Amino acid sequence: MTTAPDLPTTSPVAANDRSGVIASPRVRLYKRRIAIKHPDPQAGERLLADALGAVDRDALHGILKQLVKASAIGHKPDEANLAFMVSMIRSIAPKDSIEAMLVSQMVCVHMAAMRSACRLACTDDLQQQESITRALTRLTRTFAAQIEALGRHRGNDERAITVQNLSVQDGGKAIVGNVTQHANMTIAEAGTKDGSANDRMTAQHACGRSDDMPGAARGVIA
Repeated sequence: MTTAPDLPTTSPVAANDRSGVIASPRVRLYKRRIAIKHPDPQAGERLLADALGAVDRDALHGILKQLVKASAIGHKPDEANLAFMVSMIRSIAPKDSIEAMLVSQMVCVHMAAMRSACRLACTDDLQQQESITRALTRLTRTFAAQIEALGRHRGNDERAITVQNLSVQDGGKAIVGNVTQHANMTIAEAGTKDGSANDRMTAQHACGRSDDMPGAARGVIA
């Protein structure tokens, strides 16, 4: 008879992450209350608030209650699911209230997607499979959209501009880096050697110069 070896519930790696930061305290669920398992209740609340991105005690308990409801299995909150959700939120490290709410939604959507995947694997009914597949598809698409929204929020909705083609004439100089282009700046069209005289005058006027600049670099954005 083969038996599975007994595994410890919490390994040293799980207790502390690779950066050396102490893991957030676990949450114990009782019939009428929620308790944060930590020797110092106030320190436990601070650690859990940092993990969830909560700015104060009200935000902490509000998000925590929502996560408890989302962790339910068969209408009963599950401590293991809750611990997983808190751990995932902590690993993403929300930096403000918007990220705290968005990341909490992301974790809940992931949980719902995994439940749908489980139901899909456990049914042989074709009609149920089609219905669950549609639900799973919507959930995974929502999760992907949430990831993009988080990235845009953290990047302040900045857009990167890629220069595909850059042409530099002999004796010219190219600037590599961020370049701000004014709306009244005219760039020589691709395929022309020097551009028209009016184009050069317009570009020089926009830069506050009236003299000719030989050997200037001309960039062509495709």
